[in-house]
Formats: sequence, C-alpha cells, structure tokens
Amino acid sequence: MAMKIRLARGGSKKRPFYRIVAADSRMPRDGRFIEKLGTYNPLLPKDSEERVKMDMERVQHWLDKGAQPTDRVARMLEAAGAKPKTERNNPNKAVPGKKAQARAEEKAAKAADAAEAGAE
Repeated sequence: MAMKIRLARGGSKKRPFYRIVAADSRMPRDGRFIEKLGTYNPLLPKDSEERVKMDMERVQHWLDKGAQPTDRVARMLEAAGAKPKTERNNPNKAVPGKKAQARAEEKAAKAADAAEAGAE
C-alpha cells in the first residue's frame, strides 16, 4: 500500500483549514485517512506557532515506514527540521509565456525600426 503524508482540506469557502494526515495514496484528498498527524492554518501569520502543528513522533514513524510526504508537507517538515533540505530548481518558472515573448519581440523590432529611421 503506497502511503502519503498530505493535507486534507477542511473549513468553509474561502476560509481554508488543513489536517496533516497519513493516507493511502489511492484515497481522495478529503477522503479516508489512517491517522491525523497535525493541522495547518494558512490564515494565521507565518511566525505564529499555531499555524503548523505536527506530532513529530508520529510523522517520523510514518516516514520510517516509507510514507512519502507531498511537496507542501515536505516543505513544512524541512522548516521543522525533521527532513533535510532539498535543493529545488525550476528554471522554467522565470521564463515568460509565449504571448509575452511575442510581444517583447514585436517591441524590439519596432524600437529597431525607429532607431533606423532616426539615423537616416
């Protein structure tokens, strides 16, 4: 059984609240889970102690059994010091989209034409 440590959403519309749970990866996001490991309240300030609460002993137990944390939970575990920091590299994130690149090329072409016309 493939285990995941992930977030299960609760709370009302536009007021998110998440439970950190250990669940079978085949179950739905807010569906059946095996154990509640903590909570995450993104509405609280980042420096608040109540923002992320985890039972680190149980989290470590599930990690030892082979449970894979999702990306967001992995970042929380790194912040808590339970997991070594991993280097993330997404070189495509800063690249503009196709339309923005086309607009930039058009602008550069117009500037070159204007410079040519001004030089004559």
